[in-house]
Amino acid sequence: MSMFSTGILVLTSPLHSLRIAPVLSSAAQLVERTLYVHLHPGLNLSGGGQPRPVFIPPAVDLCSLITRLYSNAADVCAHLDVRVLLTNINPPSGISGPFPTPQFLSHPPEVLLTDFPLQDPTQSHQVTQCLQGYAGRCYACRPGLPSVLLHSEMAAQQEDSVVEENQPEDGKPLEMYPDVVVGGTFDRLHGAHKTLLNMSCLLATRRFLIGVCDQGMLKKKVLKELIEPYDLRVEKIQEFLRDVKPSLQVEIVPLGDPLGVSVVDPLLRCIVVSEETRKGGEAVNRKRIENGLPALVLHEIQLLKDAHHSETEEEKISSSSLRSRLLGTLLIPPKDTPHLPLRPYVIGLTGGSGSGKSSVAKRLEKLGAVCIDCDKLGHQVYETGTAAYQRVVDEFGSDILNEDKSINRRILGKKVFGKQERLKALTDIVWPEIALLVKDVISQAREQGKDVCVLDAAVLLEAGWTDMVHEVWVTIIPEEEAVSRITKRDNVSPEDALHRLRSQGSDAQRLEHANVVLSTLWEPEVTQKQVKCCICTLYMTNLPYTNSCHLLNAEALLAQA
Repeated sequence: MSMFSTGILVLTSPLHSLRIAPVLSSAAQLVERTLYVHLHPGLNLSGGGQPRPVFIPPAVDLCSLITRLYSNAADVCAHLDVRVLLTNINPPSGISGPFPTPQFLSHPPEVLLTDFPLQDPTQSHQVTQCLQGYAGRCYACRPGLPSVLLHSEMAAQQEDSVVEENQPEDGKPLEMYPDVVVGGTFDRLHGAHKTLLNMSCLLATRRFLIGVCDQGMLKKKVLKELIEPYDLRVEKIQEFLRDVKPSLQVEIVPLGDPLGVSVVDPLLRCIVVSEETRKGGEAVNRKRIENGLPALVLHEIQLLKDAHHSETEEEKISSSSLRSRLLGTLLIPPKDTPHLPLRPYVIGLTGGSGSGKSSVAKRLEKLGAVCIDCDKLGHQVYETGTAAYQRVVDEFGSDILNEDKSINRRILGKKVFGKQERLKALTDIVWPEIALLVKDVISQAREQGKDVCVLDAAVLLEAGWTDMVHEVWVTIIPEEEAVSRITKRDNVSPEDALHRLRSQGSDAQRLEHANVVLSTLWEPEVTQKQVKCCICTLYMTNLPYTNSCHLLNAEALLAQA
């Protein structure tokens, strides 16, 4: 059956007995990007008349179902952007029924799906027509949208699926509040975020206030360098909420401290927290009372377990785990480099001092790559008799020479340290000479039939050497960890180590050019797995022209990774 980019899944089973995993698994075989979920328990698609959308009263069991939906989605179809729609839940004041006009969704649906059980196969056409009419009243769907009844496909899967215990029915009405607040980073919007946002939308009848962490609130986040920009995170939240509950007044503000506007907004009545952030909610209430404001109701939701987490990742679904899974993968496609020969494929490896760049280079070398150490080549260009030697002496004076006429790089370093113009005068001489040596090594590797060269260069970007490489790999590490490593490695003070770090280019600048990002923050075997992942991706995406694998047998490498 054809795959569709976007679909709407109309769930008709009673909330307490819905078998979510088989439904989502079946839907994931047809939809590959965005799956909207519309809840209408008890909807009859085989009756004589055309069913109309009605409001579903918000109840405790609805909260449980939404949590189960996002939890199961993370397990069985993590690639799908699942969105539970709430337009027909919790009617706004003065409105008698949902969908006065069909709702437009951010991603127009291409297929309609339902779990409605078809008792009589001869009614299939009638049911699909009924589904099309019902969905068309709710959402802006083009006429004749393909419709799929998932019940038969689910029946085939249920024999092998894990049986979900029926959830106890709890029709207790959900208490709602005019103004609800929530806070978070919301990086790479995932199922746990969506659960939090959906629950908040259920609880809020008028306004939903969201504090999104920014600047200082990001400093202690794992792999903070890979956190999406604030504006992009806000844009994703806005799009999600426009789909989920367009009637809400949504306000999104930057969160620069743990408490934010929640301690000064007099209209707020409820804050949604998890068991992990409950203490933060309690801190908000203490400050509100200090400010003469009423305490907020703390509505606590469950954390979603991550069935796919590794030993180094959190057990819950989290953005930090998603960021860690980006390491060693191709984040952005390489730029076109028609001026470079296809072989060897040249990787420009760069990173700040203490980031583990050289250790990554050594791992790649053990896998068979030709590693080009630009620091060592830099020593060569200063040697007596080289093209750069006399130019450096002429520029900086004969007092930089040792008794044997070799250049004393320590004295030379003092002449340029902290002096931007003098440093540029030096790099204008030596960087082009290093580039010539690099090109010689690459040519030799080509003659030897090598597939991959790794250009290990701290100044890759500053020197403009990216025109010599097919793609750029960047190693990153938290600043405090880099300072600790430099202090131990070079026997310098933390202050000197920090000054050295901050005199270099920033990780943010490097990441603008990065096709691949790696981090040596964890155990060596974690770094090794990242490196293997890089190489596997490289062979599968960028080296189709190779007849043999000089670097490493790709199939064996995939098995190890």
